[in-house]
Amino acid sequence: MTLKESWLLPEGIDELMPEEASQLERMHRLLVDRMQSWGYQLVVPPLVEYLDSLLTGTAKTLDLQTFKLIDQLSGRLLGIRADMTPQVARIAAHRLRDNSNVLRLCYIGSVLHTLPAGQASSRNPIQLGAEIYGHAGPESDIESIQLMIELLKISGVSGSISLDIGHVGIYRGLADFAELDDAQEQALFSAMQRKALPEIERLITHYAIAEPAGKMLTALSELNGNSSVLDDAKRILQDAPEAVITALDTLVVVAEMAKQRLPGIQLNFDLAELRGYHYHTGVVFAAYQPNSAQAIALGGRYDDIGQDFGHAQPATGFSLDLKKLVTSFPKPTEKRQVITANWSADPLQLEMIASLREKGNIVVFALPGSTVQTEKTLIQQDGRWQVVETGNNTRG
Repeated sequence: MTLKESWLLPEGIDELMPEEASQLERMHRLLVDRMQSWGYQLVVPPLVEYLDSLLTGTAKTLDLQTFKLIDQLSGRLLGIRADMTPQVARIAAHRLRDNSNVLRLCYIGSVLHTLPAGQASSRNPIQLGAEIYGHAGPESDIESIQLMIELLKISGVSGSISLDIGHVGIYRGLADFAELDDAQEQALFSAMQRKALPEIERLITHYAIAEPAGKMLTALSELNGNSSVLDDAKRILQDAPEAVITALDTLVVVAEMAKQRLPGIQLNFDLAELRGYHYHTGVVFAAYQPNSAQAIALGGRYDDIGQDFGHAQPATGFSLDLKKLVTSFPKPTEKRQVITANWSADPLQLEMIASLREKGNIVVFALPGSTVQTEKTLIQQDGRWQVVETGNNTRG
């Protein structure tokens, strides 16, 4: 390895320089404060856990995304978290299970992926999210969506935000109705994700799926658009099993609430939206910016995860990557005053510096032999320390 190669970062691993890091920290504080103002309590899960805990139940889908290593103390296999959601679910199920019947938690931290989640995606995102435990109704789904949109707006996301909403229970119920085995369900699921209608029709014929299940599954990939799609779905799926009708009714309720609570947000409904199909159990949603195919925030209901940790309870929530939003976050309108102070042991100078910093100023020592470029400097004048205008260069 050459000297140049030794300091290169791995592909997909990035770092933030001072200006971006400062922006991210400001955004971090603002978003966490806003989540807490909604009643969400902040938790900080560990960066690593025993692998079997990280991959409990539905979190097994994260196996390929998780870096593994051996714990030098116990000899057990550890995992570096690829997603904080299962960790927060574990905390809710065990550490905080005696809390009130509805528990709201929020979190922020670095995660690590073995492979990028999408084109040009970072393998070390900074994940922020919020979860509601203990409520099964559409109201908690809407609260999650509303908070997610509010955080995106605070983050400075420009232009119109569009929101895609679906319900994985519709496809799951139709797959059960068609009596598909696991392999068939997975193959059809893959085609549904790509909205590959010819392939969907071919698979339905190949699997000899009887009517009306075949017709309903074929129509599913084309049931996407504005809220009128839900009226079409009611007509097309009127003979579907009760589980499908219940899921569709829930989607209709969520649609009405979203229209009321999210004016100005473009709502799209996609009954073949199966993001997180093996993880989510109900309503799923994702936020997009214009002319972008990658979601900037996503979430949904995952009622099974509590059961995986020995404490069954409904849950819904969302997450986003702060790094994707850092460039859109508004820069401060007022710059903090930067002041240079020469190196001194004078206690009065040190007291003055402490006072200036407490008031929000930046005070930088001009170390002996160094040059600091600022517009103001702290000097001793007329027997006292005071801040004065100065040239750009102050030499220690």
